[in-house]
Amino acid sequence: MNGRSVLNNRIIRVFPRKTRATPSDQMVYFDGPTFFAEADEVHISVTFTYDLPKAEMLANQWGVVAPVKIGGPATGERSGEFTPGLYLKRGYTITSRGCPNACWFCCVWRREGREIRELKIKDGWNILDDNILACSESHIKSVFEMLKRQPRPAEFRGGLEAARLKDWHVDLLLSIRVRQMFFAYDTPDDFEPLVSAAKKLKTAGIIRPASHCVRCYVLIGYPKDDFEKAEKRLRDVLQLGIMPMAMLYRDESGEPSRSWKRFQREWANHFIVGSKLK
Repeated sequence: MNGRSVLNNRIIRVFPRKTRATPSDQMVYFDGPTFFAEADEVHISVTFTYDLPKAEMLANQWGVVAPVKIGGPATGERSGEFTPGLYLKRGYTITSRGCPNACWFCCVWRREGREIRELKIKDGWNILDDNILACSESHIKSVFEMLKRQPRPAEFRGGLEAARLKDWHVDLLLSIRVRQMFFAYDTPDDFEPLVSAAKKLKTAGIIRPASHCVRCYVLIGYPKDDFEKAEKRLRDVLQLGIMPMAMLYRDESGEPSRSWKRFQREWANHFIVGSKLK
């Protein structure tokens, strides 16, 4: 689904699952239609593949209100330009699509392509690009200029690839207010670049004691992983001065075991993870 202005079109957006990034305006729903629901179109936005059956059910229910379209990352549909506030809450922004990496567990490069597509930069403080550091230098610097005029400190929840972090990127990070930045430790090859990135950030004073500014998504629970190996990876990240956040691998069924869910919750809460340093 290509974004169009919410102000100029009566588009009801329906989400099978609510997340922190989901919009919250009056044209957003999470279940079937209410008696007074009216729209020109209904868009069912699906992020996770395991929510597709619910999306189909919702599409049938909303068909009585207006023509329905199902879209979103879970459908494999390639994304177009980004429209603030349409499928993501205000403050979230996407300035590029695609990723040059071909990680086995990731659908981004399959859906969006391995060639970076730089988009028109829209205001926001939470950057969700697939791989912002793979963009051109001019684009990255323009994004940081945009971040300087935002009312809130920047967040890089889409992730920064440690292997691409250069000194001039660090200088840019020092030039703005940053609330959180996330790296990723998904495969064994990710660790040495993470070590190098941590050194750069420590030297710059960005990584400092008792700060949760620099965090790292750590993939756990994938085939042949076990709790001992997963905990070692998480503790290795913690020893770098970076706050790890466990990300639980899910296949298309979306149903990991209860034991992996418990383990993930323990390592996703920064208060609990912080206590492990003591």
